[in-house]
Amino acid sequence: MTAFDAELPEALAGERLDRIVAMLCDVPRSVAGELIDAGEVRIDGEVRTRRADRLDEGQRLTLDVPAGPEELTVEADPDVPVDVVHEDEHLLVIDKPAGLVVHPGAGNPTGTLVHGLLARYPEIADVGEPFRPGIVHRLDRETSGLLAVARTAEAHAGLTELLRVHDIVRRYRTLVWDHVTEPRGQVDAPIGRSTKDPTKMGIVVGGREARTGYEVVRRYDEPVPVTELVCHLETGRTHQIRVHLRGIGHPVVGDPRYGGVRQTLPAPRQFLHAEHLAFRHPVTGQPVEADSPLPADLREVLARLS
Repeated sequence: MTAFDAELPEALAGERLDRIVAMLCDVPRSVAGELIDAGEVRIDGEVRTRRADRLDEGQRLTLDVPAGPEELTVEADPDVPVDVVHEDEHLLVIDKPAGLVVHPGAGNPTGTLVHGLLARYPEIADVGEPFRPGIVHRLDRETSGLLAVARTAEAHAGLTELLRVHDIVRRYRTLVWDHVTEPRGQVDAPIGRSTKDPTKMGIVVGGREARTGYEVVRRYDEPVPVTELVCHLETGRTHQIRVHLRGIGHPVVGDPRYGGVRQTLPAPRQFLHAEHLAFRHPVTGQPVEADSPLPADLREVLARLS
C-alpha cells in the first residue's frame, strides 16, 4: 500500500470522485470505486462513500493506494483447497468453505481461493484484474457456498454483464433471530458505508440500491425463537443479506459484526450459506445450475432447535 495525500488540481474540479481517484492514483476505475465503497477515501478528512460525488479545486484527497499490477504477484498455492462442482473450458463453479478468503487483499496476502485456483487453472492469471484473476463476485470469509469463476476473458465479460443486469440466480440459506412473521418479503433499501463505523456497511440515504428477497422455511421456538430463511439476491452489495436482515430486526445468527452473536444459541460462525447458483452460460448459452448442501457446522446448529 502507498499513502496518497494531495489537493485537487483545477483541471479535475467538478469531476466524479471515482474518476478523480483513478486518475490521480493511477488505478483502474473499478479499483477506485471499490476503495470508495470500502470507506478508504477521505476528502478534507471526511470519509466519502459516494462514487458520483463532485469535488472542488483545493479539496484534499487522502487514501492508501493498493499496489499496482506491476508490484503485485499472486503465487499459485496447491495447498489451498478448491472444490469444483462445475467445470468447462470457459468457467468454473466453486463450493467455497467457510474461513477461506476469496482473493488477496489487506491482511490476506496469501492462502486465498485465488492462490488455489492458480495452482489448478494457471490460465486464469490473465483473466480480469491481476490481484483477483477470474473473480467476478465474492463471498465473505465466513460465508460458505457457491461462486462462479471465469477461465477466459469472454466468460469474465459475460458473467460480469449477467451480474450487472441481475440475471444470475443466487439463493442463500440463513438462520435469523426471532420469528419472521410474514411468509415472504423483500427488503429494498440502499446500502453504503456506515457513517458511525467505516468498517461496517449499513442502510444509508444515498447508498447504492440493494434488494434482498426472503422466504420463511421454518420457525423454531426452542431453545430460543429463530427463523430459517432462504434469501434471493437481486443485487450484490457488500454484506447485503446481513445488513438487510439486521435492518428489519432479524440479524443473522452467529454474525458478530451485525449483532447476531448471543449466548442463548452459540454458533461457530455467521449462519449464511450460498446454496444455489443458476445462470445461462455467457458463451455457450446453455443453462448452468449448481447446488451445495448445508455444511456440517450449520446443520449442527439446526439440530439443536425444535
